[in-house]
Amino acid sequence: MSLRPGVTLTPIDEVAVLLDEHTGRYRQLNGTAVLVLRSLLAGRGPDGAVRDLVRAHPAATPTAEADVAELVACLRAANLIVEAAAGPERPL
Repeated sequence: MSLRPGVTLTPIDEVAVLLDEHTGRYRQLNGTAVLVLRSLLAGRGPDGAVRDLVRAHPAATPTAEADVAELVACLRAANLIVEAAAGPERPL
């Protein structure tokens, strides 16, 4: 996943702000959401983001998968992220 072109992530202390330059809207992310988003942007995918979240916050284990899925759904619904393009197909 990556941020859609025109969307910037600005860390501010332990939180961050996403700015959609096309709409002018800001969205504030708490520290947990920042951790998950950074995992996603690093290419670890939702499963990796769940592992990173649980590693940083063991108490989140029971809800980590649902929490990551909810954040991804919100980011998609707000048109802030795009799926990484698949690489070229290789012949068999």
